[in-house]
Amino acid sequence: MAIDETCIFCKLAHHEIPTQVVYEDDSVFAFEDAEPQAPVHVLVVPKDHYQDASDDVPDELMAKLMKAANKVAQIKGVDKSGYRILTNKGSDAGQTVFHLHIHVLGGTESKSRLF
Repeated sequence: MAIDETCIFCKLAHHEIPTQVVYEDDSVFAFEDAEPQAPVHVLVVPKDHYQDASDDVPDELMAKLMKAANKVAQIKGVDKSGYRILTNKGSDAGQTVFHLHIHVLGGTESKSRLF
């Protein structure tokens, strides 16, 4: 398993730092965002370290991340009303932690059709 010992998301996914766990399986970890931008704001990360979505992530793992994001929406009760699944790639896109992560956002009507 590839882990970056300096990465906060690796530390969270491997229970080295406590957090509010929403979902977990053998390869995926989901937790409440520390600075939520919506009533529901959960981050879904692979337990292995990948910098972002273009970091040669295996197709099977990307599929698991997406399935986990949908499971999180069900757990948080926004699967029927609607939610966003979003990932950022690079600092110009707003990525601040360089460990692949998917945002699951919901619980409020979006004011923008683009973001």
